Amino acid sequence: MELDERLGLAHDPETPATMLIELAGDASSQVRATVAARPDAPAQALRPLTRDFDRDVREAVARNPSASRGNLLRLVADTDRWVRWAVAGNPACDEEVRRAMAGTADKELRGLLAEMPGLEPDLAEALLDDRSPEVRERLATHTEDPAVITALLADRTVRVRKGLALNQRTTAEHRHALARDTAVDVRSALVRAADLEEDDLRRLAHDRSAEVRRALATSARTPAHIRELLTDDPDETVAAEARRARPAPVTRPARRGRNRFVTGPSR
Repeated sequence: MELDERLGLAHDPETPATMLIELAGDASSQVRATVAARPDAPAQALRPLTRDFDRDVREAVARNPSASRGNLLRLVADTDRWVRWAVAGNPACDEEVRRAMAGTADKELRGLLAEMPGLEPDLAEALLDDRSPEVRERLATHTEDPAVITALLADRTVRVRKGLALNQRTTAEHRHALARDTAVDVRSALVRAADLEEDDLRRLAHDRSAEVRRALATSARTPAHIRELLTDDPDETVAAEARRARPAPVTRPARRGRNRFVTGPSR
């Protein structure tokens, strides 16, 4: 049977399971990858493909929403990073697979885990102590857990706290603490990313860093009355940015009445 015919069978939704199992052992990696990507592929076809010598085939299994937990656990430990990373995006990636991801030496895979919505609280807490600042930063940016956010406020790495400033799930109390962070980058990121309380806004309008005040002057989130305060900033660049960011005045079209003709005295 020619390659085109075998590929046609691998794509055909009417191809029986017994034939798909046979095609999983095909000499062509294209055919095997096609079988590996089929959500209706039988387990007997997918299992051997998790050990296929071709990376694209294994990656196709890793992305397949019908892949079993056992197959995904095997692929989390794959020698190829792209295969491992594909597991993280699989909707079949369950708690057991996530726990395996947490224990991997792959920093990127742990980072993908940190970004997952609804992450188990104990896994999120375990990532608080991850040796990679990048993983903790990604956790800070994406976590929905208030307790984890509170814990990350004390992280010594600026990029992690900056990640918190970008997180839309912080509470007013969290943002209040971030507005007083020692790092300029954190405070600057916060005024661009979050709606702040009046007291915090006024404090930041008099921040010791011109960079923070300039970020406040140009942020789309800054209320008009706070931006107006900055138009008199001692730093001329900040003041100029605040004036430039003022909303343009609304100009109303001139009212037009009926044309009136004034006639002078007749001659």
